[in-house]
Amino acid sequence: MIPLPVAVIFSFLFGLCVGSFLNVVIARVPAGRSIVRPGSLCPRCGSAIVWYDNLPVLSYTLLGARCRACQEPISWRYPAVEVTCGVLFALAYLHFGPSPQLAVALVLLSGLVAITGIDFDHQIIPDVLSLPGIAVGILCSVAPGGIGWWDSLLGVAVGGGVFVVIIVSSSLVLGQPGMGVGDVKLGAMIGAFLGWKLALLSILLSVLVGGPLAATLLATGRKARKDPLPFGPFLALGGAVSLFWGESLLAWYFGQFLN
Repeated sequence: MIPLPVAVIFSFLFGLCVGSFLNVVIARVPAGRSIVRPGSLCPRCGSAIVWYDNLPVLSYTLLGARCRACQEPISWRYPAVEVTCGVLFALAYLHFGPSPQLAVALVLLSGLVAITGIDFDHQIIPDVLSLPGIAVGILCSVAPGGIGWWDSLLGVAVGGGVFVVIIVSSSLVLGQPGMGVGDVKLGAMIGAFLGWKLALLSILLSVLVGGPLAATLLATGRKARKDPLPFGPFLALGGAVSLFWGESLLAWYFGQFLN
């Protein structure tokens, strides 16, 4: 058996490496570019990045957050994605241990991090990530220790259906959709992995966090009523929280009524 501290550190380092790859996904997928070829390039000058300048977080720090070739600043988003992914992977190991559920959790978390980065930058949730994510979630549901295919399919219907209702209702009442179609697919993806109960919890948590923030931005004038505000990151946050603590939150909530 690997000692727990060593396993957690390894999970964190593995998460840093996956986060480095997800930075490529975030940068290239919206532009329709390959995530395999060419290798890592500076987005400013196009110079190839050598391996020792591509070490997660460490290279960013040693280079002083600047490209070696052109000396232009490197976005803080790169180490932020890497560290976020590392922390999430370490939490996943602590929560699930060495199990099939850990592998499923890492796949879901990777998808949520990539979608969050893209939605922040472009206000889109690419089908190339969400639709395969739904299929992978359903397949994972029948793996050992999975939630079961029926719960997964219900999760797809509920997680996506809530946003369909919001879009239709807001279009009828306000004359414009209150959500994007990408949110429908992301909700369905989260439901495929977590089931219908945790899909609903994910949506509730995303509204509780995103709603007040949106209201604050509108009230302070930093966002106008028709300005796009990406909801995907809040939904992804709700999905991650539900993955780790959703069952405990539901047990606590319903326990308040049963006691």
